Amino acid sequence: MHATPILVNVANESTMTPNRVERILAYMVASAIGLSILAFLAIIIARAAGLKSADEGVWPAVFMLPLIGLPIGFILIVVLLVMTFVRRGREAKDAGK
Repeated sequence: MHATPILVNVANESTMTPNRVERILAYMVASAIGLSILAFLAIIIARAAGLKSADEGVWPAVFMLPLIGLPIGFILIVVLLVMTFVRRGREAKDAGK
């Protein structure tokens, strides 16, 4: 049995294929926010373990990472959403022709 042509066309048109830039942005968002969350957890665990001062070693970088990583992650999410909406709008416009 063959699928009816309308079902094949609907199935083919509904698949969304993100381009390379969108995929890279998604990985950048995940890594920036993921590293910031891990830094938060490291700070909480270190304070619970008795860390008094964060002036030496890697701790200054760990303390600064969420302050930089979370705003960058938020900006990247907004950029990714705008790119996705623009691409979907173009696809819908092209499908209507």
